[in-house]
Amino acid sequence: MDAALIVVLAILAVLLFIYVVAGVRIVRPFQRGVKEMLGRYQETVDPGLRLIIPFVQTIRLVDMREQVVDVPPQEVITSDNVVVSVDAVVYYEPTDPQRLVYNVANFLLAVTKLAQTNLRNVVGDMQLDEALTSREKINVGLREILDDATDKWGVRVVRVEIQRIDPPPDVMASMHEQMKAERTRRAVVTEALGRREAAITNAEGEKQAAVLRAEGGKQQQVLSAQGEADATRLRAEAEKFRQLTVADGEAEAIRAVYGAIHEGEPSPDLIAIKYLETLGRMANGKATKLFIPADMSGMLGSVGAVAELFQDRDDGADGAAGGQGGGDGGDAARAERAERAARRAVGQAERRAEQRASVADSIEAIGASADAAVAAVAAASPAAVAPPPPPAPPLPPLEPGGPPDRTEV
Repeated sequence: MDAALIVVLAILAVLLFIYVVAGVRIVRPFQRGVKEMLGRYQETVDPGLRLIIPFVQTIRLVDMREQVVDVPPQEVITSDNVVVSVDAVVYYEPTDPQRLVYNVANFLLAVTKLAQTNLRNVVGDMQLDEALTSREKINVGLREILDDATDKWGVRVVRVEIQRIDPPPDVMASMHEQMKAERTRRAVVTEALGRREAAITNAEGEKQAAVLRAEGGKQQQVLSAQGEADATRLRAEAEKFRQLTVADGEAEAIRAVYGAIHEGEPSPDLIAIKYLETLGRMANGKATKLFIPADMSGMLGSVGAVAELFQDRDDGADGAAGGQGGGDGGDAARAERAERAARRAVGQAERRAEQRASVADSIEAIGASADAAVAAVAAASPAAVAPPPPPAPPLPPLEPGGPPDRTEV
């Protein structure tokens, strides 16, 4: 009896423990619990330890984390009648556990079929090239459609990604050929552009080189011209200095000659002899032209004086011979000789006066020439030439009686 009671109590204790344990539920942090009582929705519980009445209340756990659904590949016909195989993945996140539990029986199957059908619609409105290059557009369009459709299921579609778009093998081969041709065209264009750029660069380099050569030639010519100009200026200055120096020397020589002439008081006989010596040297030269002084009157007067001098000497010699040979010839002969000697003396005096005047004119002409040369030198360089000395006083006038006659009567 006691043993049976102990067994019954043990069984009741085990059943009570099982009942108590069945009434304990733990909701994890990423879950929400839909609590039902006798099959009717009561509330949504948050994470934590929850106690329920077993067999009367139940809690259905819903995972609130973001989850992914793989959409199987399917055949899609584009607008240009090309059959392509497209598959995608859908990322969703539950927002309302109650609607997710009560509004859709099999959410995964429902969202997969919905993604497949809308994928046909979105890709079927595009051409093949557009579908291959517009993945982002397909993703956005499909996500908007799925998000609107699953909103009443308490789910938010986060994003949709197209994994693959596979055209048929023949289309793939054509695309490869097209891509190859395009690559070839780009290579040819790139090579042509490279040659063009190289030609342009070479032309610009040659242009710059030509410009630099022209500038160098110009600079060389300018420098050469400047050098020639400087050399010409220096030569001109040297020639000017030489001419000034020569002119100074000639002026000094002229002044020295001019002073020596005035200081020496040359006689007409000396001037006439110098004329004859100069004419002799001119005549002995090898030149084919003979230059005669322009002042012919003075020269002829000097020559006449010399001739008269020799004539006087001859006449004196004849007179002396006659006196010795025949005596004095009487009073008439002596008177005639005295008268002839007087006339000769007067003529000689007149001729000497003319000769003195001619010498004075010659000296004055030489002085005028010296003054003109000095003035020219002074005009060329006023600082380099000293003023000429004052002219020498003119020769004294010839006395009325003239010089003593050298001829004895």
